Amino acid sequence: MKSEIQIKDKAGSCTIEIEGTIGVPEEWQFEEPEARVATYEKFRDAVRRIAEIEAPEVVVEIRSTGGDVNDALLIHDALRSLGAHITTRCYGYTASAATIIAQAASEGCREISANALYLIHTAVCATEGNAAELEGRIELLRQTDARIAGVYAARSGRPAAEFERLMAENNGQGRWLSPEEAVAAGLADRVIGTAENSSPGVVRNLSRGWSRLLAGLGLRAGAEFPSDRNVLHFASDEAELLRRSAMAAEAARERVKPTRTEPCEDPSYGETVRSANERAYAEDAKCFHN
Repeated sequence: MKSEIQIKDKAGSCTIEIEGTIGVPEEWQFEEPEARVATYEKFRDAVRRIAEIEAPEVVVEIRSTGGDVNDALLIHDALRSLGAHITTRCYGYTASAATIIAQAASEGCREISANALYLIHTAVCATEGNAAELEGRIELLRQTDARIAGVYAARSGRPAAEFERLMAENNGQGRWLSPEEAVAAGLADRVIGTAENSSPGVVRNLSRGWSRLLAGLGLRAGAEFPSDRNVLHFASDEAELLRRSAMAAEAARERVKPTRTEPCEDPSYGETVRSANERAYAEDAKCFHN
């Protein structure tokens, strides 16, 4: 098991620890069917146990660089369905799908460690197929990006377009944010310290983070914020992102080679030739039926 969800349900409170990779990333889904079935079953059981929590206070500790978007959304929705007061706490590198789970906290309860780094980026997948199939996956990725940005926007009160632009930075790889920048961007509510956890310390951390953001814009503290600027981007950034995307698309087209047909044996009468993925999924289906 390459990831772990531990649920410690006690009288009056519950702690959920989410570590490692969330769910089953796509690149792992083409391994042995037996291993995949066991992994899915364990994850499904963890989501079921989360949905059945009755404790009034739930703390979700997240130490994860991400994983499968769909599985993260399942955990997010299971947490949001609870009637409990939920606190999410992010430690270390908190990235990708893990940031979706962090948004499941109650109002004002998204916490991030003073020593953490926070990353959101565009969705990634591995695929194969013809042009029509690839276009379908591209559209799915775009819809996924919009869905994720919508989750961030719902908690921050800012337009989803702001987060779509942040996710698209560095050719879709996003940008690592400090705890203070994550709070300023509306992705977290407050910074918690290890040795310094008092309110004045948190205020100083947030003040320093805001000062760094202003300095990056060439502004002084107290200066009026530009009308075409949010804490993430200038309006001109969108044009630059589009330019970079066009360059990347052109470079990708130049790398495309003519399709080659490999020789293969003709199937026997009545036999259907299936890809390795189709055979693996068929094995999964047999296991679930049994």
